[in-house]
Amino acid sequence: MKDWKIIIIFLLMGLIGGCVPEPAALTVMTHDSFAASEAVIAEFESANNVKVNFLLSGDAGSLLNKAILSRNAPVADLLYGVDTTFLSRALEENIFETYVSPLLDQVPHEFKLDAGFNALPVDYGDVCINYDKEYFNEKSLRLPRTLDDLTEHEYQGLLVVENPATSSPGLAFLLATIAEFGSNGYLDYWQRLKGNGVVIVNDWETAYYVNFSGSSGQGPQPMVVSYGTSPAAEVIFAESELVDAPTASLVGDNMCFRQIEFVGILRGTKNRTLAEKFVDFMLSQQFQEDIPLNMFVFPVSQSADLPVEFEKFVQIPEMPAQLSMDEIAENRENWIASWREVMLQ
Repeated sequence: MKDWKIIIIFLLMGLIGGCVPEPAALTVMTHDSFAASEAVIAEFESANNVKVNFLLSGDAGSLLNKAILSRNAPVADLLYGVDTTFLSRALEENIFETYVSPLLDQVPHEFKLDAGFNALPVDYGDVCINYDKEYFNEKSLRLPRTLDDLTEHEYQGLLVVENPATSSPGLAFLLATIAEFGSNGYLDYWQRLKGNGVVIVNDWETAYYVNFSGSSGQGPQPMVVSYGTSPAAEVIFAESELVDAPTASLVGDNMCFRQIEFVGILRGTKNRTLAEKFVDFMLSQQFQEDIPLNMFVFPVSQSADLPVEFEKFVQIPEMPAQLSMDEIAENRENWIASWREVMLQ
C-alpha cells in the first residue's frame, strides 16, 4: 500500500510541476537580408513553446523559385520576403494558403495588394537615387528634380546604377523609369542616360561601396541607386557620431520605386495554427517597431512608431513610382531583355 501511495505522490508532483513538452518547430523561408532582434524572436518562441528556424534562400527571386520547386514537399511553413515585383508570380503558382489576420485592420489599404489574402503586407521601402551632399555643395551643383534632369550635361558621368537583370534595386529603378516614361519611351530615356555617361555595375554593394563617393568618399560617382533609408544607415553605422547624414535621397515624382514585402503561409504546412500566430506576430506592434533598425524598411502597421533616425534622416517621396503587379509579371523579362540590348551591347 505504501508503494502505491509513493507512486501516486510522484505522479501528482509531475502534474503540479507542469512537465513542459518539447518545443514545436516552425520554419520560415526568407531572403538573405532578413534580420530581427533575437530578444523579439525569443519572446514569440517562449510565448508559443516553439523554435523558429529561418531558412535563408537568396534574394527575392531565388527565394520564390525555391518555394515553387519545393511546393509538393514544402521545406518551410511560411515564406517572407516576396515583394511587389514577384508577387503576381507567387499568386499564380498558388503556393500560399489564405489567412486574414485580425491585425490587418492596422494596415492601410494601399499596402494590401492581394485581395485574396494569400500574401499579407509586412513592410515597405523606396528605392531612390542617393546623392553625396558634400559633392553637390562643393561644386555648387543644383540637385536633379526629375528623372529627365539626369540626362543633362551637368550630370554627365555622375550616376551609377545596378544591372536590373542581376540586382533588385537595379530592377526597381528600371521600373521607375517605365512608370515615368511608359513602356514605349523608357528605352529612349536609357539611351539618353547612356549618352550622358551613366555607369552600370552588377550589384548594390559595388555601386554603393566602390563607385559612390558618399559612402567611401573615394568613388567617382556622387549619385547612386540605393534605398531611401540609406542616409539613416549612414548615421547609425558611422564610426564616429554624426549630427547629420552625409547623403540624402532624390524624391521627386516617380524618381523612387516603392517595394512592399509580404508574408504567406505555405500550402501544405503541418503547423497551420503556429503559422497563423507567426503572421500575427509579424504584424504586431512589437515586431513592426523592430523592423526599421534591422532591415531598414518601414513597417506597414499604423500602430508602429518610427525610430528617431528615420524621422530625421529619411526622405519619403510624396509620389513614388508604382506599377501593377500584373503588368510587372507580364512584362518583366521582356523589359529587362530590351534594356540589356540597349545598354550592354
